[in-house]
Order: sequence, then C-alpha cells, then structure tokens
Amino acid sequence: MMAELCLMFFEFFKVGLFSIGGGLATLPFLYDLAGKYDWFTPQMVSDMIAVSESTPGPIGVNMATYAGFVNYGVVGALVTTLGLVTPSIIIILVIARFLQSFSDQPAVKKVFSGLRPTVTGLIGAVAVSLAATEMFSAAVWDSQGFAAALFQWKSIILFAVLVVMTRKIQRHPLFYIILAAIVGIVFQF
Repeated sequence: MMAELCLMFFEFFKVGLFSIGGGLATLPFLYDLAGKYDWFTPQMVSDMIAVSESTPGPIGVNMATYAGFVNYGVVGALVTTLGLVTPSIIIILVIARFLQSFSDQPAVKKVFSGLRPTVTGLIGAVAVSLAATEMFSAAVWDSQGFAAALFQWKSIILFAVLVVMTRKIQRHPLFYIILAAIVGIVFQF
C-alpha cells in the first residue's frame, strides 16, 4: 500500500508540475494516467469533468482527490491532492523568495503600483457584471413592458441586507454565503 501511495503521489506531482494553464490542462495527463493504471477509467475522467463543473475546485484537484479516495480512502485523497498541488506551492515559494530580494527596487514598486489598481478594476468589473446579471432582468422587462419588471427585487433586497450586515457584523464570509443559501431556500429564489 505504501509503495502504491508513493507512486500515486509521484504521478500526480508530475501532473501538477507539467499541466501549465489550469484545470483543463490536466486532462491529457489524467487520461494518460487512466491508461497506465487502474486507479480510474477514462469514463471516470469524463464524469469528473461534469462533476467539476458543478463543484468548487479545479478539475485536476477534484480528480486527484477522487482517485486517491476511491483507491485508499481519506489517506489516498490527501496523498494524491498533495501530490498535485505541491509543485505549485514550491514554484510560488521560489517566486516569492526571488521577488522578495527585488521588492525594494523602484521598478518593481512601480510595477506593483500599476498592478494593484488594475486587479481592483478587474474584480470591480466582474462584480458589476455579476450584479447586473443577478439584479436586473431585461428579458422580463421586454416581455412585460413595465419598468418594475426590470428589477429582481428579491435579489436586490438580499444584496442590500447583506451589504449592511457585512458592515455592521464582522463575520467570516462563509457565514454570509451559508446565510444567503438558507434565505434562497426559504424564500425560493
């Protein structure tokens, strides 16, 4: 069992090391593993793609966790998941160490002073787009023809309440996500 877990760690380590570009980049490696070992089948990879689209986490991490769990339970899930993410952790630590030695350079400071507002703008653009999608419905307005139909009032009220609550009550974001899910179920959003 120990030798098999080490092999799984090593194989998923290679997947994590060479699949540059995110979850979908892991797919060729996962199909290759399905052909080499009996940990999972190509059909299971296809099923995992479907599951990964509806669950949090990238395909590669979900597949590594799944393959490890199916073969060796929780220990296997931990081993394979660590195998997949370890290369990223190592690379980020090396980059952070390398960047730390240059962080006081004026050029690096200028780069980061330009990146911060850019990232903030990108996040803001996504927030505005998401808010528009969730709080306004042009299709309903077009079909009913009156302005009040443009607004999804339940979503707007929930948004406003959560904004006020997050300002007044300092809680972990997960608290608000769970609260919103409960409200969505109770009021049938």
